[in-house]
Amino acid sequence: MSARKKLKSFPRFESDEEAERFVEQADLSEYDFSGFKPMQFELERKPKQVNLRMSAGLLAKIKEKAEARGIPYQRFIREVLERAV
Repeated sequence: MSARKKLKSFPRFESDEEAERFVEQADLSEYDFSGFKPMQFELERKPKQVNLRMSAGLLAKIKEKAEARGIPYQRFIREVLERAV
């Protein structure tokens, strides 16, 4: 029976540059990626700005939902609007 190699936890980084250096130097096969979730990148420019007033309670709920998804709350609002139209 062969012994399974224990995978390392993935470190946290303070900057994109720090993450890039790690990826360039590390043997990624040693790390556990099982907890990773796919991420959608927004590449389209957004030159238009909208100001919107809402209750503090609604904004708190929006921020809560966005945090649960791991995205900024403004992106969450944009996604909700995109789905609606």
